[in-house]
Formats: sequence, structure tokens, C-alpha cells
Amino acid sequence: MDGEDDAPKSLMEEMYANGIEGVDDAPSSSTSTTIRKNRPIISGEQLDIEAYAALYSGRTKIMRLIFLADHCDNSGMQLEALRMAYDELKKGENTQLFREVVQKIDGRLGPNYSMDATWCAMVDRKADQRKDKLESELNAYRTNLIKESIRMGYNDFGDFYYAHGALGDAFKSYVRTRDYCTTSKHIIQMCLSAILVSIEMGQFAHVTSYVSKAEQTPEALDPPTIAKLRCAAGLAHLEAKKYKLAARKFLEVGPELGNSYSEVIAPQDVATYGGLCALASFDRTELKNKVIDNINFRNFLELVPEVRELINDFYSSHYASCLEYLGNLKSNLMLDIHIHDHVETLYDQIRSKALIQYTHPFVSVDMRMMADAFKTSVAGLEKELESLITDNQIQARIDSHNKILYARHADQRNATFQRVLQTGNEFDWDVRAMLLRANLLKHEYNLRASRKI
Repeated sequence: MDGEDDAPKSLMEEMYANGIEGVDDAPSSSTSTTIRKNRPIISGEQLDIEAYAALYSGRTKIMRLIFLADHCDNSGMQLEALRMAYDELKKGENTQLFREVVQKIDGRLGPNYSMDATWCAMVDRKADQRKDKLESELNAYRTNLIKESIRMGYNDFGDFYYAHGALGDAFKSYVRTRDYCTTSKHIIQMCLSAILVSIEMGQFAHVTSYVSKAEQTPEALDPPTIAKLRCAAGLAHLEAKKYKLAARKFLEVGPELGNSYSEVIAPQDVATYGGLCALASFDRTELKNKVIDNINFRNFLELVPEVRELINDFYSSHYASCLEYLGNLKSNLMLDIHIHDHVETLYDQIRSKALIQYTHPFVSVDMRMMADAFKTSVAGLEKELESLITDNQIQARIDSHNKILYARHADQRNATFQRVLQTGNEFDWDVRAMLLRANLLKHEYNLRASRKI
């Protein structure tokens, strides 16, 4: 890491003091340090399901509520999520998903949230009538060979299938509109529809493909559409565990996004996903230039103060505070439909980077004080350091008896001598080769050998 230039003069004292409870006589007594010590750490509050669900719309709102109910240990939160999912489904036409939610509720919410067979039968009957009407209209459009009408017909079919939960059929219908697109805006609309359904199906290879297709028509891309495409690309990279690429895409999302993509992602998600991926994959310079000094992304971070603070703490080497924020956020992140599979990996990478960054400026580090700073045991810290040393991420050796980590800095004087000797040997070899060639040419050895042949 390149921490020497950025570290304050009292870095060692500040690092050691950070994470040790009750340290009032730390060497640094500046006002900013006092404020930082007294700043309250967020508590692991229970997720406000109603506020969380209000960030989203459409199918993703329902799927997030169902996911939350399936992965939450709190029975009260489970029932609240299922109740909200039930109410949301009654506003739509997806009877299959409605039946699944009723089965999950299993009568625990009383008679008002039981199976409504009458409603299901009515919705299914209307769906059959609507489908017959769409088919007859599409057949008429095909007969008349009106491209725009055919495109609209397939698009209506896509909307119909999507509303009823038939995602595969919806995707096929949206893609079929491609042959009947006559303007760049039509292509963008087709790509956004295909991306939406692909995200819901978890087919992120399709997401990447249709993001690329949309970007090939730049003349029709307005700022909100560009922001949506970057969000979709970020989700695809996140799913593929390409965290650095995901971070770059989320960091490029402009403020024009607002709440316009609530059927996929909320602005708070952009801040959380982008911030965590950046912490796990960026070096200090990138973190400073692309995250902390990024004015556009700062607006997103303001929506999630916890993520903003943990990024600033990490960059400022306040690791105990940073890790405490991460610990408090973890339970809620595990309930997120997109990032839950990546939380452990991202946390491990962030912690490893923190350990590396902590040890970088020093010749030796007291592992007891380092363990206090990272809120862990000395034995646990020693295992983590052993792993990093084995992976060649930290150039150091451990004194297990005295519990001290010694940095192995390269001997610059010896390295210089070695380079000089190597250069001299290479020069000697080149001169000998030149002399040999000159002698061969002088005695016409090559010429006489060719004559004999």
C-alpha cells in the first residue's frame, strides 16, 4: 500500500489508540480527533421493512420482501414482510406468486391474509380474455405488415407476461420487438425491457449483452438512461464477482438516476454496493480520487451515512470504527437480494486490506496493540497475518514468542550492487559476442564454409 505519504505524523499513536476503549490520553489531542472519538457508532437496529419496501416498486419490491422473509430469523419481521408482499400482490395480476406467499403465511396473519380463491379465479379469467385480445390484435397487425404496430403488439405481450410472472415468455416477447424497431429510442426501450426481465430471472449474461447493445446507440441515450445502464452493468459485474468493475460502474452513476429505476435498484443500493466494492478492490489512491473526491457519488453516500463514514474511517486508518460500522451493517446486508452472497467475500477483502494498510508504514508492530485495534484476539490476528504473509501480500515475519511483526524491507544497498553486477555481466557477454563475430568476419570463416558445401 502507499500509505506513507497520506499518513499523519502521529499515525502510530492514532492507530494504536483507535479501538482501545477508554483511552483519554492519546498523543493526538486535536479537536477533530476528539470529535471522532465521541462520534456515536450506529447500532445494529432492526431493519425498517416499511421504509425499505418504499424504496422499490413493481416485481422487485415483492421479491425483496419475500427474500427478506425467507432469510430473516425474526418471526415478526417475517410476517410483516409477507403481509406487505400479500397486499402488494393483490394490487397486481400475478396469481402464481400470490399463492406462494399465501402458502408461506400459512394462516399466521389471520383470515384477512388467507387464500382468496375468488380473486385468483377472477384475475385468471381476465388474463385469458386479455391474452386472446392481444393475440387477435397481433395477428391483425401481422396481416397488415405495419412494423410499428407489430412492435407495439409484441411489447404489450411482454408487459402482459411480465405482470403475470411468466418471465421467460416476457423476455422472448420483448426481444422479438427488435426486428420491428425503427428508431434508436425503440432499441433503447427494447434493451431496457430485456435487462429488467433478465435481472429478475438472474440471467446476468443477458444483462451485460443488452447493456452493450444499448450503448451502441449513443444518440438516443439521455442521462437517466445512461445511469440505468450503469446500474444494470454494475449488478452484472457484482453477480460475476468482478468487484472492481462493479465499483467503477456504480461510481459512474449520475445523480439523474433519482428514483427512476426503483423497479430494479434504489439510490441507497448504489451507495452501498459501490462503496463496499470500492473498499474491497481499490487502492488508496483510487479510493481517494474515485470515491471520496467523487462529487456525484458523494450525493449517493449522503443517503447512507454509515457507508460514507466507514469509507472515511478506512481511508483515515480508523480501523476499529470502520470494522464496527461493517459489523453493524452486516445483518441488514445479509437480507439484500443482490449482495447477500458477496458479503463474506467483500468483508474478508476489506479486512485484509485494512491489515495490510495498518502494517505498511512500520518496521515493527506490536501484535497485542494491533489485535486491540482490530477487535480480535492475538491468536486470531496471528493466523490472519500468517495467511497474508503466505500469499505474499505482506512482506514481514512474525516473532511468535514476543508477538511482534517485523517488516522485511528490501536491502537497497545490496540490491543496487546486485543490479550493477548483473549489468556488468551482461555487458561482458555482449562484448565477447561482438568480438567473436568480428573475428569470424575478419577471417571469412562463414564464406569459406559455404564454399566447401
